[in-house]
Amino acid sequence: MKENPKHIRISEYNYPLPDERIAKFPLPVRDQSKLLIYRHGEASEDVFTSLPEYLPAGSLMIFNNTKVIQARLHFRKETGALIEVFCLEPIQPNDYVLNFQQTEHAAWLCMVGNLKKWKDGPLCREMTVKGFPITLTATRGECRGTSHWIDFRWDNPEVTFADILEVFGELPIPPYLNRDTEESDKETYQTVYSKIKGSVAAPTAGLHFTPRVLDALTEKGIDLEELTLHVGAGTFKPVKSEEIEGHEMHTEYISVSRSIIKKLIDHDACATAVGTTSVRTLESLYHIGVTLANNPEATEEQLHVKQWQPYETECDVRPVVALQKILGYLDRHGMEALHTSTQIIIAPGYDYKIVKAMVTNFHQPQSTLLLLVSAFVKGNWHTIYDYALGHDFRFLSYGDSSLLIP
Repeated sequence: MKENPKHIRISEYNYPLPDERIAKFPLPVRDQSKLLIYRHGEASEDVFTSLPEYLPAGSLMIFNNTKVIQARLHFRKETGALIEVFCLEPIQPNDYVLNFQQTEHAAWLCMVGNLKKWKDGPLCREMTVKGFPITLTATRGECRGTSHWIDFRWDNPEVTFADILEVFGELPIPPYLNRDTEESDKETYQTVYSKIKGSVAAPTAGLHFTPRVLDALTEKGIDLEELTLHVGAGTFKPVKSEEIEGHEMHTEYISVSRSIIKKLIDHDACATAVGTTSVRTLESLYHIGVTLANNPEATEEQLHVKQWQPYETECDVRPVVALQKILGYLDRHGMEALHTSTQIIIAPGYDYKIVKAMVTNFHQPQSTLLLLVSAFVKGNWHTIYDYALGHDFRFLSYGDSSLLIP
């Protein structure tokens, strides 16, 4: 059995990050960000437009095409108190696409700001959407951990919940930027290839890509494919426990088409992942395949990847075989895509199965994302972060990028 990382002390994954090193805004031209190249233990520097030069022709690169939704809704009570309702994930219906199409009622799991001022009764807001005057009400239901069940209702069947968020929602930029959302964020905090609505945070490694970089990758003969993982607010949740055993990973919803599973098999289950969200999805696929290898009749619920599953299950199934098991599952059920969820935590002690190279930004100290990077570079994360701090790299969501090849 491999080493279980539950007893890793998060304090060992700290580094000094002065506020002035956190990029508050993106560069005017996305692909002019700096690119740290880490190969086989050595760090060097280039510009992001040079990325294709470092990847082998014929390789497979996987992107997360999730789109950030304008998930923050503000209501003002008659007392003047401002209540923020932050939509985290759909409950009724619990499918993102169906929920966005609702025309009278939608229920979401939400975080509520200024909760103590919302004692009882619904919140109301008058608004005009697509030329229709409507009244949106929010009613608070049961508490689930730090979140609440919220029922939204509105009085016009011509208006969808997606329309309401589009017009009156606010884009939730990361809390560590310490600033309000600006109009420019609506464009700059989305990847140029974002398509499938559902995230409350951008897959930020993708923010550096432009059409010219994507074209250059294609010209190099690199296969570009997309999957979907909807990023939850839990991605910003700090590790509060001394040991990571006490940290509960948030559930994230993934969707991977049959054609991508086939493409991964054709590439011998090897891929370059753009961003930690793509990493978590690709590595979760392996563990879903292991579940199906052990239990071909597994239900959709049983395919959910639990937080510690990779460390508690024998993983002697070859990655290509694991992917073939998923393909068989899709074929048996006549499905074109795998829809499931993951809570995977990737930390030192984890054995990567599919991801062979990674494009990623620089992450917060003592975060689960830093643990994921450390596992990938065999504990050598200090080399990367010391280099970035010493060479004037910009950090976090709007910061610079890195290409990691262990």
